Amino acid sequence: MEIFKSDKIYDFMGKSKFFITLSLILVLASYLILFTRGLNYGIDFAGGTLVQLKYEKKAPIKQIREDLKKDPMFKDASITEFGSPNEVVIRFSTSSSSVGVDIGDKVRTLLKNTGKFEVRRVDMVGPKVGNELREKGLMAMVLSIIAILIYVAFRFEWRFGLAAILALVHDVSISLGFVSLFQVPVNLDILAAILTIMGYSLNDTIIVFDRIREGIKESKSVDLFTVINESVTKTLSRTTLTSLTTFFVVLTLYLFGGEIIKGFSFTLLVGIIVGTYSSIFVASPLLKWLGFSIEDFRKKEAEKEKRRREKEKMRQMYEGGVV
Repeated sequence: MEIFKSDKIYDFMGKSKFFITLSLILVLASYLILFTRGLNYGIDFAGGTLVQLKYEKKAPIKQIREDLKKDPMFKDASITEFGSPNEVVIRFSTSSSSVGVDIGDKVRTLLKNTGKFEVRRVDMVGPKVGNELREKGLMAMVLSIIAILIYVAFRFEWRFGLAAILALVHDVSISLGFVSLFQVPVNLDILAAILTIMGYSLNDTIIVFDRIREGIKESKSVDLFTVINESVTKTLSRTTLTSLTTFFVVLTLYLFGGEIIKGFSFTLLVGIIVGTYSSIFVASPLLKWLGFSIEDFRKKEAEKEKRRREKEKMRQMYEGGVV
Protein backbone atom coordinates (compact mmCIF):
# COMPACT_ATOMS: atom_id res chain seq x y z
CA MET A 1 0.00 0.00 0.00
CA GLU A 2 1.54 3.30 -1.15
CA ILE A 3 0.52 6.39 0.81
CA PHE A 4 3.18 8.65 -0.69
CA LYS A 5 4.13 9.07 -4.34
CA SER A 6 6.86 6.57 -5.24
CA ASP A 7 8.36 8.81 -7.93
CA LYS A 8 8.89 11.78 -5.59
CA ILE A 9 11.93 12.12 -3.35
CA TYR A 10 11.27 14.07 -0.15
CA ASP A 11 14.07 16.30 1.13
CA PHE A 12 14.13 15.18 4.76
CA MET A 13 17.80 15.98 5.28
CA GLY A 14 17.44 19.51 3.92
CA LYS A 15 15.84 20.42 7.25
CA SER A 16 18.09 18.21 9.39
CA LYS A 17 19.63 21.13 11.31
CA PHE A 18 16.18 22.34 12.33
CA PHE A 19 15.10 18.90 13.54
CA ILE A 20 18.37 18.21 15.38
CA THR A 21 18.06 21.60 17.11
CA LEU A 22 14.44 20.79 18.03
CA SER A 23 15.56 17.43 19.42
CA LEU A 24 18.31 19.03 21.49
CA ILE A 25 15.79 21.48 22.95
CA LEU A 26 13.37 18.66 23.81
CA VAL A 27 16.10 16.51 25.38
CA LEU A 28 17.49 19.41 27.43
CA ALA A 29 13.96 20.38 28.52
CA SER A 30 13.34 16.76 29.54
CA TYR A 31 16.49 16.67 31.67
CA LEU A 32 15.55 20.00 33.23
CA ILE A 33 12.12 18.63 34.14
CA LEU A 34 13.67 15.43 35.50
CA PHE A 35 16.12 17.35 37.70
CA THR A 36 13.54 19.84 38.98
CA ARG A 37 10.43 17.65 39.35
CA GLY A 38 12.03 14.22 39.52
CA LEU A 39 10.27 10.94 38.91
CA ASN A 40 7.16 10.02 40.87
CA TYR A 41 8.26 6.57 42.04
CA GLY A 42 5.33 4.28 42.71
CA ILE A 43 4.97 1.45 45.19
CA ASP A 44 7.22 -0.91 43.19
CA PHE A 45 10.28 1.34 43.40
CA ALA A 46 9.71 3.60 46.41
CA GLY A 47 8.23 0.95 48.68
CA GLY A 48 5.05 1.37 50.67
CA THR A 49 1.47 0.14 50.68
CA LEU A 50 -1.36 0.77 48.24
CA VAL A 51 -5.02 0.04 49.00
CA GLN A 52 -7.70 0.38 46.32
CA LEU A 53 -11.33 0.81 47.40
CA LYS A 54 -14.52 0.87 45.36
CA TYR A 55 -17.64 2.53 46.81
CA GLU A 56 -21.21 1.98 45.68
CA LYS A 57 -21.63 5.75 45.48
CA LYS A 58 -19.20 8.64 45.15
CA ALA A 59 -16.27 8.15 47.53
CA PRO A 60 -16.25 10.68 50.42
CA ILE A 61 -12.55 11.51 50.18
CA LYS A 62 -12.64 14.17 52.90
CA GLN A 63 -14.25 11.80 55.41
CA ILE A 64 -11.89 8.99 54.42
CA ARG A 65 -8.92 11.25 55.10
CA GLU A 66 -10.29 12.29 58.52
CA ASP A 67 -11.08 8.72 59.62
CA LEU A 68 -7.69 7.39 58.53
CA LYS A 69 -5.88 10.05 60.58
CA LYS A 70 -7.20 8.37 63.74
CA ASP A 71 -4.59 5.65 63.23
CA PRO A 72 -0.86 6.66 63.27
CA MET A 73 -0.15 4.12 60.51
CA PHE A 74 -2.11 6.26 58.02
CA LYS A 75 -0.87 9.62 59.29
CA ASP A 76 0.80 10.65 55.99
CA ALA A 77 -1.50 8.65 53.69
CA SER A 78 -2.32 10.01 50.25
CA ILE A 79 -5.95 9.54 49.11
CA THR A 80 -6.79 10.10 45.43
CA GLU A 81 -9.48 9.16 42.95
CA PHE A 82 -8.67 6.20 40.76
CA GLY A 83 -10.32 6.38 37.36
CA SER A 84 -13.82 7.23 38.61
CA PRO A 85 -15.41 9.12 41.56
CA ASN A 86 -16.44 5.77 43.08
CA GLU A 87 -12.89 4.45 43.41
CA VAL A 88 -10.02 5.70 45.54
CA VAL A 89 -6.43 4.70 46.14
CA ILE A 90 -4.78 5.04 49.54
CA ARG A 91 -0.97 5.19 49.56
CA PHE A 92 1.23 5.29 52.65
CA SER A 93 4.71 4.29 53.78
CA THR A 94 5.17 0.74 54.97
CA SER A 95 6.65 0.41 58.44
CA SER A 96 8.03 -2.66 60.17
CA SER A 97 4.94 -2.74 62.42
CA SER A 98 2.53 -2.79 59.49
CA VAL A 99 4.13 -5.74 57.70
CA GLY A 100 2.37 -8.34 59.86
CA VAL A 101 -0.97 -6.51 59.92
CA ASP A 102 -3.92 -7.30 57.63
CA ILE A 103 -4.19 -3.87 56.04
CA GLY A 104 -7.47 -4.73 54.32
CA ASP A 105 -9.21 -5.51 57.61
CA LYS A 106 -7.73 -2.44 59.28
CA VAL A 107 -9.02 -0.17 56.49
CA ARG A 108 -12.49 -1.78 56.66
CA THR A 109 -12.64 -1.11 60.39
CA LEU A 110 -11.46 2.50 60.16
CA LEU A 111 -13.73 3.40 57.23
CA LYS A 112 -16.88 1.49 58.23
CA ASN A 113 -18.81 4.77 58.62
CA THR A 114 -17.86 6.19 55.21
CA GLY A 115 -20.29 4.08 53.21
CA LYS A 116 -20.45 0.67 51.59
CA PHE A 117 -17.26 -0.31 49.78
CA GLU A 118 -15.07 -3.23 48.86
CA VAL A 119 -11.29 -3.57 49.08
CA ARG A 120 -10.24 -4.37 45.53
CA ARG A 121 -6.51 -4.80 46.10
CA VAL A 122 -3.74 -4.35 48.63
CA ASP A 123 -0.12 -4.05 47.39
CA MET A 124 2.75 -3.90 49.85
CA VAL A 125 6.46 -3.49 48.95
CA GLY A 126 9.22 -2.94 51.49
CA PRO A 127 11.73 -0.09 50.97
CA LYS A 128 14.63 -2.53 50.51
CA VAL A 129 12.77 -4.48 47.83
CA GLY A 130 11.82 -1.21 46.13
CA ASN A 131 15.47 -0.12 45.97
CA GLU A 132 16.48 -3.49 44.54
CA LEU A 133 13.79 -3.31 41.88
CA ARG A 134 14.87 0.22 40.94
CA GLU A 135 18.53 -0.78 40.66
CA LYS A 136 17.73 -3.88 38.62
CA GLY A 137 15.44 -1.87 36.35
CA LEU A 138 18.22 0.65 35.67
CA MET A 139 20.66 -2.20 35.07
CA ALA A 140 18.24 -3.76 32.57
CA MET A 141 18.15 -0.50 30.59
CA VAL A 142 21.96 -0.13 30.59
CA LEU A 143 22.53 -3.74 29.51
CA SER A 144 19.91 -3.36 26.77
CA ILE A 145 21.68 -0.28 25.38
CA ILE A 146 25.08 -2.05 25.43
CA ALA A 147 23.64 -5.12 23.70
CA ILE A 148 21.97 -2.92 21.06
CA LEU A 149 25.22 -1.03 20.40
CA ILE A 150 27.14 -4.30 19.89
CA TYR A 151 24.43 -5.77 17.65
CA VAL A 152 24.04 -2.73 15.37
CA ALA A 153 27.80 -2.10 15.14
CA PHE A 154 28.33 -5.77 14.18
CA ARG A 155 25.52 -5.84 11.63
CA PHE A 156 26.24 -2.48 10.02
CA GLU A 157 29.19 -0.26 10.96
CA TRP A 158 30.21 1.39 14.23
CA ARG A 159 28.82 4.78 13.15
CA PHE A 160 25.42 3.18 12.53
CA GLY A 161 25.57 1.66 16.01
CA LEU A 162 26.49 4.94 17.68
CA ALA A 163 23.77 6.82 15.76
CA ALA A 164 21.19 4.21 16.83
CA ILE A 165 22.24 4.49 20.50
CA LEU A 166 22.09 8.30 20.43
CA ALA A 167 18.60 8.07 18.91
CA LEU A 168 17.58 5.63 21.69
CA VAL A 169 18.92 7.96 24.39
CA HIS A 170 16.94 10.76 22.70
CA ASP A 171 13.72 8.69 22.76
CA VAL A 172 14.09 7.48 26.36
CA SER A 173 15.04 10.96 27.63
CA ILE A 174 12.00 12.64 26.10
CA SER A 175 9.67 9.84 27.21
CA LEU A 176 10.93 10.11 30.80
CA GLY A 177 10.60 13.89 30.56
CA PHE A 178 6.89 13.52 29.80
CA VAL A 179 6.52 10.94 32.58
CA SER A 180 8.09 13.43 35.00
CA LEU A 181 6.11 16.40 33.67
CA PHE A 182 2.76 14.67 34.22
CA GLN A 183 3.98 12.90 37.38
CA VAL A 184 3.03 9.46 36.13
CA PRO A 185 3.73 6.91 38.92
CA VAL A 186 6.86 5.01 37.90
CA ASN A 187 6.36 1.31 38.56
CA LEU A 188 7.43 -1.88 36.81
CA ASP A 189 4.86 -1.28 34.06
CA ILE A 190 6.53 2.05 33.17
CA LEU A 191 9.90 0.28 33.03
CA ALA A 192 8.30 -2.27 30.70
CA ALA A 193 6.99 0.60 28.55
CA ILE A 194 10.47 2.20 28.34
CA LEU A 195 12.05 -1.13 27.30
CA THR A 196 9.26 -1.58 24.74
CA ILE A 197 9.97 1.90 23.36
CA MET A 198 13.64 0.98 23.01
CA GLY A 199 12.74 -2.14 21.04
CA TYR A 200 10.21 -0.31 18.88
CA SER A 201 12.55 2.59 18.14
CA LEU A 202 15.46 0.27 17.37
CA ASN A 203 13.33 -1.78 14.99
CA ASP A 204 12.29 1.38 13.14
CA THR A 205 15.88 2.64 13.01
CA ILE A 206 17.23 -0.71 11.78
CA ILE A 207 14.73 -0.76 8.90
CA VAL A 208 15.73 2.77 7.88
CA PHE A 209 19.45 1.94 8.20
CA ASP A 210 18.99 -1.26 6.20
CA ARG A 211 17.34 0.73 3.42
CA ILE A 212 20.14 3.33 3.55
CA ARG A 213 22.76 0.60 3.22
CA GLU A 214 20.95 -0.85 0.21
CA GLY A 215 20.60 2.67 -1.21
CA ILE A 216 24.36 3.21 -0.95
CA LYS A 217 24.93 0.07 -3.05
CA GLU A 218 22.25 0.91 -5.62
CA SER A 219 22.66 4.68 -5.96
CA LYS A 220 25.37 6.33 -8.04
CA SER A 221 25.41 9.39 -5.82
CA VAL A 222 28.27 9.97 -3.38
CA ASP A 223 26.30 12.50 -1.32
CA LEU A 224 25.07 10.80 1.85
CA PHE A 225 22.09 13.12 2.37
CA THR A 226 20.85 12.43 -1.16
CA VAL A 227 21.04 8.67 -0.56
CA ILE A 228 19.30 9.06 2.82
CA ASN A 229 16.47 11.07 1.23
CA GLU A 230 15.98 8.39 -1.43
CA SER A 231 16.11 5.55 1.09
CA VAL A 232 13.82 7.13 3.70
CA THR A 233 11.28 8.01 1.00
CA LYS A 234 11.13 4.34 -0.01
CA THR A 235 10.39 3.27 3.57
CA LEU A 236 8.00 6.15 4.32
CA SER A 237 4.77 4.29 3.52
CA ARG A 238 5.81 1.29 5.62
CA THR A 239 6.93 3.49 8.53
CA THR A 240 3.72 5.53 8.46
CA LEU A 241 1.43 2.49 8.35
CA THR A 242 3.29 0.68 11.13
CA SER A 243 3.44 3.74 13.37
CA LEU A 244 -0.20 4.71 12.88
CA THR A 245 -1.41 1.14 13.47
CA THR A 246 0.59 0.87 16.69
CA PHE A 247 -0.39 4.37 17.77
CA PHE A 248 -4.15 3.76 17.42
CA VAL A 249 -3.94 0.43 19.27
CA VAL A 250 -2.10 2.06 22.20
CA LEU A 251 -4.45 5.07 22.08
CA THR A 252 -7.39 2.68 22.47
CA LEU A 253 -5.68 1.15 25.52
CA TYR A 254 -5.13 4.62 26.96
CA LEU A 255 -8.72 5.75 26.45
CA PHE A 256 -10.57 2.54 27.36
CA GLY A 257 -8.06 0.30 29.14
CA GLY A 258 -8.74 1.64 32.60
CA GLU A 259 -6.63 3.42 35.17
CA ILE A 260 -4.36 0.42 35.82
CA ILE A 261 -2.60 0.64 32.43
CA LYS A 262 -3.01 4.37 31.82
CA GLY A 263 0.58 5.17 32.78
CA PHE A 264 1.90 2.31 30.64
CA SER A 265 -0.11 3.31 27.56
CA PHE A 266 0.66 7.03 28.01
CA THR A 267 4.40 6.33 28.06
CA LEU A 268 4.06 4.14 24.97
CA LEU A 269 2.11 6.85 23.12
CA VAL A 270 4.91 9.34 23.69
CA GLY A 271 7.54 6.74 22.78
CA ILE A 272 5.87 5.76 19.50
CA ILE A 273 5.69 9.37 18.33
CA VAL A 274 9.24 10.21 19.40
CA GLY A 275 10.67 6.88 18.17
CA THR A 276 9.19 7.24 14.68
CA TYR A 277 10.41 10.84 14.47
CA SER A 278 13.94 10.00 15.68
CA SER A 279 14.46 7.16 13.18
CA ILE A 280 14.22 9.64 10.33
CA PHE A 281 15.21 13.03 11.71
CA VAL A 282 17.77 12.09 14.39
CA ALA A 283 19.46 8.76 13.61
CA SER A 284 19.84 9.36 9.85
CA PRO A 285 21.49 12.82 9.87
CA LEU A 286 23.77 11.72 12.72
CA LEU A 287 25.48 9.37 10.24
CA LYS A 288 26.73 12.39 8.31
CA TRP A 289 27.85 14.24 11.42
CA LEU A 290 29.67 11.17 12.73
CA GLY A 291 31.82 11.18 9.60
CA PHE A 292 30.29 8.29 7.66
CA SER A 293 31.66 8.24 4.09
CA ILE A 294 29.91 6.55 1.17
CA GLU A 295 33.18 6.22 -0.76
CA ASP A 296 34.95 4.49 2.14
CA PHE A 297 31.96 2.21 2.68
CA ARG A 298 31.91 1.21 -1.00
CA LYS A 299 35.65 0.51 -0.94
CA LYS A 300 35.24 -1.77 2.09
CA GLU A 301 32.31 -3.56 0.46
CA ALA A 302 34.34 -3.99 -2.75
CA GLU A 303 37.24 -5.48 -0.78
CA LYS A 304 34.87 -7.85 1.03
CA GLU A 305 33.39 -8.93 -2.31
CA LYS A 306 36.88 -9.42 -3.76
CA ARG A 307 37.93 -11.62 -0.83
CA ARG A 308 34.69 -13.59 -1.11
CA ARG A 309 35.28 -14.26 -4.80
CA GLU A 310 38.88 -15.29 -4.17
CA LYS A 311 37.75 -17.74 -1.47
CA GLU A 312 35.06 -19.09 -3.80
CA LYS A 313 37.60 -19.49 -6.59
CA MET A 314 40.03 -21.32 -4.29
CA ARG A 315 37.23 -23.58 -3.08
CA GLN A 316 36.25 -24.49 -6.65
CA MET A 317 39.88 -25.17 -7.59
CA TYR A 318 40.30 -27.39 -4.53
CA GLU A 319 37.11 -29.33 -5.28
CA GLY A 320 38.22 -29.70 -8.93
CA GLY A 321 41.56 -31.19 -7.89
CA VAL A 322 43.63 -28.31 -9.27
CA VAL A 323 45.19 -27.43 -5.93
